[in-house]
Amino acid sequence: MLVVAQVFAGLAALLHVYIFWLESLVFGSRGRKVFGVSAAEAEVMRPWAYNQGFYNLFLAIVTAVGVAVCGANRDAAVALLVAGTGSMLAAALVLITSDPGKARAAVVQGLFPLIALLSLAIWALT
Repeated sequence: MLVVAQVFAGLAALLHVYIFWLESLVFGSRGRKVFGVSAAEAEVMRPWAYNQGFYNLFLAIVTAVGVAVCGANRDAAVALLVAGTGSMLAAALVLITSDPGKARAAVVQGLFPLIALLSLAIWALT
């Protein structure tokens, strides 16, 4: 189950790098289309989106490092995987509770981290 957790944590990290790209690098064009905001709204939201994108990148980095060090230091890897994917899942829960209309986005954002965390829990309990 640890390998399953690593795979889904890796997928979650990749997804969050993509979100970083949308929010921080191409928010005024592709990003605003994905998030459904007008050009005028995007201009006002740009500083927020830029910051939020980096938050997502940092979660991806923590998670990716957890995957990378799993063979060398399992305890550190598990701690990093739980911190990264746990924060990703918590952010998805915040998204859906703040705006139920964003349920689809919350599921996209939270499904891989949830599977990774459940896999880690099963691995730890067996």
